[in-house]
Amino acid sequence: MNAHTRSPRPSRGMRRGAGAAGLAVCLAVIGAAPAPASVPLRPPATSRGSLVLVGGGLKDDNTQVYGEIIRRAGGPGRARIGVLTAASVPASQDPNADDPATCSNSACNGAYYAGLFRQHGAADAQWIPVDLDHLANAESDAVVEQIDSMTGFFFGGGDQYRYVTTLLHGDRHTDSKVLAAIRAKLKAGAVVAGSSAGAQIASGPDMLTGGDSYPALRDGSHPGYFDDPAVLGYLPEGGFGFLRSGLVDTHTGTAGREGRSLRLAADTGHDLVYALDEDTALVVDHAGSSRERVKVIGSQGVSLLDLSGAHAGEGPAGWHLHNARYTYLSSGDSYDPGAGTVATPGKRALAPTSHDPVPSNTDVFHSPDNTEGAPYSLRGTARALASSTLHTATATTYEDNPRFTVTLAEPHGFRPLSADGHTPHTLVGLRLDIDADQPGAGTQR
Repeated sequence: MNAHTRSPRPSRGMRRGAGAAGLAVCLAVIGAAPAPASVPLRPPATSRGSLVLVGGGLKDDNTQVYGEIIRRAGGPGRARIGVLTAASVPASQDPNADDPATCSNSACNGAYYAGLFRQHGAADAQWIPVDLDHLANAESDAVVEQIDSMTGFFFGGGDQYRYVTTLLHGDRHTDSKVLAAIRAKLKAGAVVAGSSAGAQIASGPDMLTGGDSYPALRDGSHPGYFDDPAVLGYLPEGGFGFLRSGLVDTHTGTAGREGRSLRLAADTGHDLVYALDEDTALVVDHAGSSRERVKVIGSQGVSLLDLSGAHAGEGPAGWHLHNARYTYLSSGDSYDPGAGTVATPGKRALAPTSHDPVPSNTDVFHSPDNTEGAPYSLRGTARALASSTLHTATATTYEDNPRFTVTLAEPHGFRPLSADGHTPHTLVGLRLDIDADQPGAGTQR
């Protein structure tokens, strides 16, 4: 969802779906005869373009993230940023469209972001006028000329399916002229950034469209778009395909989305998920190529969920996942997905000092039904374990029909690292298992 202060959003990110009229457009596309799934193209060996993907909740004063986008677009005084906000409701659906102080629509949000980029040093920033009110503009030669004059792009938040509807010809899943022009600019070296839905749409095949973690673990994933947080939805054809080395999820820690990310990756055969926290960016070099490299910047971090050695299935009590790997990267860390290696400059290994039990955690995925739940719940248990002389810890879901137990274990090679000598900011290589209705919840040994 759009995260700036002038655009109210549901507290749990995009999962509540589109507004009524916008959703009708989306469902009309879904309801049409489905086109055959597109075959993912082999990524090019090289690419000059880069991505800056934010997990939502980007603060207006995050100079590190805004500065990175501007630097990659040519630097202060040179960067020209095209702002796309088609994931927002259009002005025709915003009852406050005529009030600059309370409006929350694509044009209003586009102007807001353009102003922010200029405040952070961009030479120019302009709204790209494509949304549900201006569908024809996606094929406009004049708008393509506007695209060609930009050195970088920013996709705002909202509902990522609106980007599919406006820029990907809906169920045909083919590039509009505007998207084709942005894709060409990216390949030639431009930066493409996005926050929340604007980051999610960069995904390749099997892009997430919504769902909460507990029903995702219980019921599995379903292809399509659903205005229902109880359904883990995804588009097999994907989003724009700017990122190829892994799936993307957003608002991860604040909304407890690790569970849904793990279930979708297991169901669709993906080895890696980049699960982005709010106010934090995944910076991707050589975007869309076989040489993608990533770095984390911002106030929180990015969870790398690695299923390359994992196995999943259904048992008598429910779904299980064994031998996944959980790595949490904090600002400054980088990752090479091809080699599977992590670099942590400025951080040093942290020796555990606490002999206390890891605190009990009975809401590991921050259930929306638990009014007393805490954000960053899974990360909290993982960091507590890293600080402890214990080697395993468990945490459970708030819901219990069935209850899922997450077990974190420190295998050989696990590394906790710290920037201050006290806090385990970065965690490399914890084992993660999920089981249904396992006994002994909350125990450590």
